[in-house]
Amino acid sequence: MLIDRNPGLIRDRKHHLKTHRQCCSGRDLVDWLMKLNECLQSRSQAVGMWQVLVDEDILIHVKQELNFHDKDTQFYRFMDKEFDLNPTTNEKDSKEDELQECLSLLSQMGPDALLTMILRKMPSQRTAEDLEVIYEELLHIKAVAHLSTSVRKELASVLVFESHPKAGTVLFSQGDKGTSWYIIWKGSVNVITHGKGLVTTLHEGEDFGQLALVNDAPRSATIILREDNCHFLRVDKQDFIRILKDVEANTVRLEEHGKVVLVLEKSSDQDMTNQGGTGSSSKYTVMSGTPEKILEHLLETIKLDISDPSVSDFLLTHQVFMPSSLLCTALFVSTYHTEPSEGSELEKVAYALNTKQKVVKLVVQWVALYGLLLKDDPVVTEFLEKLKSEVSGDSRLNSMLGEQLKDRRRTRCVSIDRPFISVPPLSAVLYEIFRPDHTFVSLLLPVNLSVEDVISAMVNPGGGHILVKMNSSGDRTQLKLDTTAVSTSLGLNERLFLCSASQMDQLTPLREQLGPEQNTINTLEQICSKDIASQLTSYDWELFTAMHEVELVRYIFGRHKFPGTTTANLERFVRRFNEVQYWVVTELCLCADLVKRAALLKKFIKMATVLKEQKNLNSFFAVMFGLSNSAVQRLQRTWEKVPNKIKRIYCVYERLMDPSRNHRAYRLTVAKLNTPYIPFMPLLLKDVTFTHEGNKTYTDSLVNFEKMVQIAAGNIYCVQIDFGLTERMFLEAPAIRLSTYSEQSLTQRSTSNIRHYIQNLKVIDNQRKLTQLSRDIER
Repeated sequence: MLIDRNPGLIRDRKHHLKTHRQCCSGRDLVDWLMKLNECLQSRSQAVGMWQVLVDEDILIHVKQELNFHDKDTQFYRFMDKEFDLNPTTNEKDSKEDELQECLSLLSQMGPDALLTMILRKMPSQRTAEDLEVIYEELLHIKAVAHLSTSVRKELASVLVFESHPKAGTVLFSQGDKGTSWYIIWKGSVNVITHGKGLVTTLHEGEDFGQLALVNDAPRSATIILREDNCHFLRVDKQDFIRILKDVEANTVRLEEHGKVVLVLEKSSDQDMTNQGGTGSSSKYTVMSGTPEKILEHLLETIKLDISDPSVSDFLLTHQVFMPSSLLCTALFVSTYHTEPSEGSELEKVAYALNTKQKVVKLVVQWVALYGLLLKDDPVVTEFLEKLKSEVSGDSRLNSMLGEQLKDRRRTRCVSIDRPFISVPPLSAVLYEIFRPDHTFVSLLLPVNLSVEDVISAMVNPGGGHILVKMNSSGDRTQLKLDTTAVSTSLGLNERLFLCSASQMDQLTPLREQLGPEQNTINTLEQICSKDIASQLTSYDWELFTAMHEVELVRYIFGRHKFPGTTTANLERFVRRFNEVQYWVVTELCLCADLVKRAALLKKFIKMATVLKEQKNLNSFFAVMFGLSNSAVQRLQRTWEKVPNKIKRIYCVYERLMDPSRNHRAYRLTVAKLNTPYIPFMPLLLKDVTFTHEGNKTYTDSLVNFEKMVQIAAGNIYCVQIDFGLTERMFLEAPAIRLSTYSEQSLTQRSTSNIRHYIQNLKVIDNQRKLTQLSRDIER
């Protein structure tokens, strides 16, 4: 294909009076690939794709260099020089398909190869773009999760790549002088000490060797490679010590009454650009502090004409460390009781006005972020009414508020209120509660009702009744009396049962919990893959946008810490992933006809293709997880009947599920997407949980504000979505396929029918039962 499309690309080339036979220049190869693949956003992406071929010895540098260079003076040859210059038409079509599959595969592998290539460079040779690539990788490495942004940026400039091919290699021995700190990038090592032998095993993302550098002491253990081909990121001692000193030099601690109340860190101009800060007062970012001092600093540095992400981060996470009642009190004090101790009367008036303007600016952001959620808090409502009166009585504040609201309407991206689907914290929902004999009672109760109150709504107190949730496998869990929102937090095919303690062990699953006995192949045959995928995406989008960003914060820190709130919308969206995943497995395992089963398998893979194109990553991965379920994977005769082209597409998608290096394949795919898109929610929750558990909420009794910023970053996609654009993208009319153009198929395939089907999936989630069904259809 290379020669066919660009016959002059491979030719003799001269450089420094030397002729290199039948080769290509690095720049020409990158140019060719950029023209061929319009999805490439930068030349560095193309460099990464060629680097894969260099690493695999398919593309060879004329001087055997290991790195691919995007230069006119660097020349490469392909290992296989046997080319058929006269392919037939069928061969051309086949090669075109193979080329597209190869490009798709290389685009997935390229970023990993590019990163390895960058890490092989000497630190002094790395460009600003190189450092950004390394920094992005460090964001997902466990060993550095607790470090500040500035330290991670410093590490990106000094990390050295080190690899060892053989297991059993001794990296260093106990008693050796400490010269480096190591992070395991790939592989694992054994930690061995004299007298104790094997102490522990360290894996990808973990680190070792830091203690000897900090204490300037000999190595306390021997490190031996546990497997072949281990890769490490190494920081040498002098760089490690310098970074520690730089951090201390750039840290400012503010004290009151002999106690530290605010810790600031000096940031580079580039860092401040990312955080929206400008001017001399914005060159320090908050690392930690008391809630009041963090708020005070944000009010001091807030710009009336620029939106500051740090303020949004504070507002999104403030309930973790500063309940709304305390925030309102602090803002009230700032509005009415703050004035300078010195200066003329005119200066004091100007200062008071400026302070009030900043409070109004912050409150406008607060209201825009939370919307109607603030209405449920009487303390906040009272504060907002007082502030409204203050603003109404001051023409200068009123004018500024008008400008702020005008900007909000112009720049606002997300519709906060989705009443037709969102579950507000004080709304009533339907509770279906079953008795041991499987009769049930339906009650309309507040979503946040406690278990104790739910029981009281059904029976008289003192009867010894308990509320139990049970899944389809018969696993039972007694719910604590103070647990809230149990109806919306149920898992897939879970139900609530009211019984006495003695009856709990006799409870059995309902028939409906066990899932369907017949598949819906007749319905699915009448609907094309695109129509199903489009309705999946449409419904997922409704569920996704019904969530509020703050639900993720509450979910991670624990809903019980935020009384009167709900995470029902988030939990519903998480449950949807499992529902779609098991729907795929259920339909395949209930299909006894081999030919129809193979056609259904093919349809699901095509559906995954459409979901990926629509940027619905949540359902895309749900379908892929369903196809990778052991009950489906063992259906060998079914897979054999799927066309090779479809199987190759599946294999490409399967690589996106690779969990190595903290799901790097997925992250690289997401990095190339523009909003709007629907994220892979289970991994997003894992990331934010990783940040939460890897960083203390309080350090030395001060709020770890940098942790709050990182938690808020997990929500960033939620506030960058253009809903109007998404309606145009996702809510397409069903595709027309002539082969099913009949009166029956039109009824089956009407948008409302497809939508009803997608929103009411019946699934089997018992893995043991699915495996047995799989064995029944293919022994």
